[in-house]
Amino acid sequence: MLFNKFFALSALTTLAAATALPRGGGGGGDSDTQCCKQLVPASDKSAAAILGLLGIVLQDLTVIVGLNCSPITVIGSNNGACSDGSNTVNCDDNSHGGLISIGCVPVTI
Repeated sequence: MLFNKFFALSALTTLAAATALPRGGGGGGDSDTQCCKQLVPASDKSAAAILGLLGIVLQDLTVIVGLNCSPITVIGSNNGACSDGSNTVNCDDNSHGGLISIGCVPVTI
């Protein structure tokens, strides 16, 4: 009987230690390095139009947003840099399908 309790406790401990934890990110999306065709302030006409269509209201219109973004993959990534003239950035919110990313900071690779 003691062996069964010990076995159950060790199995639960192992399972708890192996449980995956979510990555940090913020604003609903992962904060991964990506390539954005344009970086503009949220007050820019093109960014404001997209934000309005998506129903996103920002407190700070000086925040930098990326337009037409795509994640950098390890395979064929040119050492993690954007090769097509895009801007290499990290953004706080990448949850809008690449159309717009919010809170972007340029990355020097």
